[in-house]
Amino acid sequence: MTAHLTTTDLTLAYGDTPVVADATVDFPPGRFTVIVGRNGCGKSTLLRGLARLTRPASGAVLLDGADIAHHPARALAQRLGMLPQQPTAPDGITVAELVARGRHPHQRWFRQWSADDETAVRQAMSATDITHLAERTIDELSGGQKQRVWIALAIAQDPEVMLLDEPTTFLDLAHQLDVLDLLRNLLPRTIVAVLHDLNLAARYADHLIALRDGRVVAQGAPADIVRPELVAEVFDLDCTIIPDPLTGTPLVVPAPRTVSTS
Repeated sequence: MTAHLTTTDLTLAYGDTPVVADATVDFPPGRFTVIVGRNGCGKSTLLRGLARLTRPASGAVLLDGADIAHHPARALAQRLGMLPQQPTAPDGITVAELVARGRHPHQRWFRQWSADDETAVRQAMSATDITHLAERTIDELSGGQKQRVWIALAIAQDPEVMLLDEPTTFLDLAHQLDVLDLLRNLLPRTIVAVLHDLNLAARYADHLIALRDGRVVAQGAPADIVRPELVAEVFDLDCTIIPDPLTGTPLVVPAPRTVSTS
């Protein structure tokens, strides 16, 4: 469960417009990496490239040194799982049925549902504390419960690398913390997530990657790279950095903005 994901000179484009350019990135195996940056800077596009959902214009994504472009689709799905930003589920599907779909990459025409599949689904639901919701439909759940179900599906897939695009979006602060605590409990899988909140990213991540206009401007441990000059460059925000009084991780305190009263 410690697959090593890297990119070399990766450029991703929509048509003739590059969105991510010349990204050479190392995602530490068995650690929690968070990608941060302003809206529209290429975070989600980079994640889609890592999942082979967007084909590189140039460069490559490597899994344990091998270009994922050459992996058979089913074999790649067994090793790498992607949770998109706003996943959708069929109407009327139950929690247990949806989580079970995570086992599809492990199915064959000669190997249908097995005891291993049953165990994987049961353990995924237990890890996300949704066992009691198994027979309820997705439509009946709160936003926080739904997010746990989708993460359970990703866990049931049993990938070595989990990619999650804004897994805390639309959740209140308590549920955001629940989801991030859950993700850390999944280590030592290699986990890569896009987050908007830099303070939460600095608190939970082992490794940060900061993007600006599609280019990687910094990567490293939060304590090493979360500095006022980086926040200014990436977010156009003046700030002071202080230690989080509870965790000691970098805490960004934005400078007051001048508000016109005219």
